Amino acid sequence: MFKLLTKGFWEAIARLILRNKIFILLAIILATVFFSMQWRHMRFTYTEANMLPDEHEVNITYNNFLNIFGEEGNLIVLGVKDSSLFSVKQLNAWNKLADSFKSYDEVETVLSIKDLQKLIKNNEDQKFDLEPFVKDSIRSVEQIEKLQTELFEQYPFYDNFLFNAETKTIRTAIYLKKDIVNTPARKDFIIDVLEEKIKDFKDKNNLDVRVSGMPYIRTLNSQNIVDEIPIFIGAALFVTSLIFFFFFRSFRATFISLIVVCIGVMWTFGIIGLLGYEITVLTALIPPLIIVIGIPNCIFLINKYQHEVKSHGNKVRSLQRVITKVGNATLMTNVTTASGFATFILTESKLLKEFGIVASLSILAIFILCLLIIPIIYTFLPYPKERHLEHLNKRWIGGFVDWIERMVKHRKITIYATALVLIILSMIGLNQIRISGSLIEDMPQDKQFFKDIRFFEDEFNGIMPLEIMVDTKRKKGVMKLATLKRINELEELINETPELSRPISVVSLVKYSKQAYYNGNPKYYQLPTSQENSFILSYAKNSNSDVDLLKNFVDSTGQYARITTFMKDIGTDKMERIEENIQNKITKLFPEERYEVTMTGKALVFQKGTKYLVRNLVISLTLAIVLISLFMAYLFRSFRMIIVSLIPNLLPLLVTAGLMGYLGVPIKPSTILVFSIAFGISVDDTIHFLAKYRQELQANHWKIRKSVYAALRETGVSMFYTSIVLFFGFSVFTISSFGGTVALGALVSITLLFAMLSNLLLLPSLLLSLERNIANKEVLREPAINIIPSEDDTEDNIKNKE
Repeated sequence: MFKLLTKGFWEAIARLILRNKIFILLAIILATVFFSMQWRHMRFTYTEANMLPDEHEVNITYNNFLNIFGEEGNLIVLGVKDSSLFSVKQLNAWNKLADSFKSYDEVETVLSIKDLQKLIKNNEDQKFDLEPFVKDSIRSVEQIEKLQTELFEQYPFYDNFLFNAETKTIRTAIYLKKDIVNTPARKDFIIDVLEEKIKDFKDKNNLDVRVSGMPYIRTLNSQNIVDEIPIFIGAALFVTSLIFFFFFRSFRATFISLIVVCIGVMWTFGIIGLLGYEITVLTALIPPLIIVIGIPNCIFLINKYQHEVKSHGNKVRSLQRVITKVGNATLMTNVTTASGFATFILTESKLLKEFGIVASLSILAIFILCLLIIPIIYTFLPYPKERHLEHLNKRWIGGFVDWIERMVKHRKITIYATALVLIILSMIGLNQIRISGSLIEDMPQDKQFFKDIRFFEDEFNGIMPLEIMVDTKRKKGVMKLATLKRINELEELINETPELSRPISVVSLVKYSKQAYYNGNPKYYQLPTSQENSFILSYAKNSNSDVDLLKNFVDSTGQYARITTFMKDIGTDKMERIEENIQNKITKLFPEERYEVTMTGKALVFQKGTKYLVRNLVISLTLAIVLISLFMAYLFRSFRMIIVSLIPNLLPLLVTAGLMGYLGVPIKPSTILVFSIAFGISVDDTIHFLAKYRQELQANHWKIRKSVYAALRETGVSMFYTSIVLFFGFSVFTISSFGGTVALGALVSITLLFAMLSNLLLLPSLLLSLERNIANKEVLREPAINIIPSEDDTEDNIKNKE
C-alpha cells in the first residue's frame, strides 16, 4: 500500500508540475523577487564569532565585566618604529595626526605623546597637578632629546603602553566610543577616515605606520569576508559549469543549470535577510555551497531526461519519468545532505545554529528549484540534438568502471587490507590532532593588517585583550593597601609570562602617584608603604584629574578593579597553561571569602568557544549518523544494511581526521564543520548504490553477485560525475585568503574523493562478502521505497513487477 501511495504521489507531482508550468514559473519569479527584497535586511557581522551559548558561564562572566567597565575591545593603536620620527617635522606631524582624530564623533579619547601627562606634586594645595610632556608643539632638537630622556628613562608608567623604551617604538592609542564599537559606524570610521588619513600621512612623511587593535582587526577581517563572497560564487559557478559542460557537451544544459543555481543563491541570501542573520565567515560559505550541491541535482535530472529521450523519443513521457523516478531519489539525497547541516541547529552555539538553519533550508530550496525549473524549461525547448546525447555512451569512463568491477571481483582482500591499513594510520594521525583557540590563526596572513598584528606582538607582546576583574565585595575596597599589594603580586606573575604584555591597572597609577609624590624620581615607582599611603591618597583625593585617570581601572563604587594585559597569538595548550598558572596564583593571593576574581576578554572567550565547539562536533556528528541511519532504516528496513552502509562513509572521515593530525591542521571553528558536511554529502552515493542494488535484487530473482555488479555499472558513472563536481566545487574554497576556509575546502574535497572510492570499492565488497547475512528475501521482500527504478522500466514492466 505504501509503495502504491508513493508511486501515486510522484505521478501526481509530475502532472501538477507539467500542467501548471506557467503558474509555477510565475510563482518562482515572485518568490525570487520576494527573497531579493529581503537582501536589504542582510548585515555583516561587526563582532567576533561567539561560539558559546548566551547562558554559558564564560559568557556570563564576560557580560558581567562589560556591564561594569563597558566594551573592552575599543582600542585602536598606531605604531611607528623609525628613528627618523624623532625629528621636529616628523614628530609634530605625528602629533598632528593624532589630534586630527579627536574631532570625530566616533572617538572617545586619543592618547599620543603630546597627550601624555606628568603628575606633578603641588605642595601648596597638597594635590597632584597634570602637566603635559609637550606643550603646543616641538620646536627644537633639544626639546626632543629631553622628551626622549623623560619618556624612556623616567616615566615607566607609560612604558609598554604608548612606547617601548628598549626599541623606541612609539604608539598612539585611539579609544572609540563604546556604543559604536559593534555597529556599522565603526566600519565607516575605520575605512573612510582612519585608513585614508594614515595613507595620506605615510605618503607625506615616508613613515611606515602600523595599525592594529580589535576594532581595526574586526573591520578589515569582516571586509575580507565580504570581498570574498563574489569571488567564491564566481569561482564555484565557473568550475562547476565547466565540469558540467565537459560531461554533457551542451551549452543549453549548462545554461539551464546555471539559471537554477543562481536563483538558488538569490534565495539563500534572501533567507539570511529574512531571518535577520549576519554574514559571518560561516554563512558566507553557504551561497557557493549551494552551487556545488545544486549542480549534481541538475546532473541527475538532465542525465535522466536525455536517457529517456534517447530510449523512446517521447519528450513528455521523458519529463514525467524525470520527476517520478529521479524526484524521490534526489529528495532523499538532498534530505540526507541537509540533515548533515541541520545537526548544527541542535548545538547551543548561535553561530553554528544560524549556519545549520540557513544551509539546510537552502539545500531543500535548491532541490525544489531543480525539480520544478528543469522539467518545465525542457517542455519549451526542442528535442535534444544527437550531439547532446553522445555523452550517454560513456566510452571514456568505461575503463574506470571496468577497473572498479575487476577490483571488487578479484581483489577484495586487497581492498580490505588497504582499508585496515588506512584505519591504523588514521588512528595514529588522529592522536596528533591539536585544538586551536586562536583569534587570528584563520585570518589572511598575506594582508598588511595581519603583519601589523605580528609587529605589535613583537614590540608590545600582543594586541588581544585579556582582562582580570577583582571584586573586593565592598565599596572602596580596591584602594585598600592590602588589595593593591595582592594585585601587584599577581601582576608580577603576568610580567614574568613572555606571552603576555605588561599589565595596566590601578596599581600602576598608585605607583605613579608615589613617584610624583617624590618629585618624579623613577626609583620611587612602587607601591607606597602603609605610612606613605595616607599622605599620597590625601594628595590624590584633592586632585580632580585623578578621577579621570582612575575611571578606566576602577568602577565608580570602588568595589571592582580591572587588570588589563594583552596576549600574543598562542595555541590553546599554552593558553590553558597560562590560565592555570594565573588561576593558581589568584587562589593563593585572594581568599574566596573576601574576593571574587575572574578572568575574561575576547581572546579567552574565543579559546573557550573553540573547546566548546569540539564537544559539539562529537554531538553534531553523532546526530548526523543517527539521522542518516534512520533514513537508511526507512529505506531498507534492515539493521544489517544500516551497518554496512555506514562503514564506507565513516572510513573517509577517519582518514581525513588522520590527515589533519599528520599535516598539523588543528581542530578549530572552520575545520570543525568538515565531518558533518562531508558525511551528509558522501552518504548520498551510498543511497544511490544501495537503492539500485536492491532494485537489481528484485529484478534478478535475488542473484546477489549479478545484482552488485549491475548496480556498480549503473551507478558508478553517476557517482563519479557527482563526486568530481563536488571535489572541484569544494576546491574553490582553497583560493580563500582565510586559512580555515582553505582547510575546510581541501579537507571536504579529499573526504568526498575518499568517500567515492570507498562506496565504489568497499561497499560492493562488503555486500559480496556478507551476502548471506545481508541480502535475503525476508529482509528485502517489502522495500520501504522504490527510489530509483531501472532505466529499462516501462510502465507495463512496473505494473507486472507489482
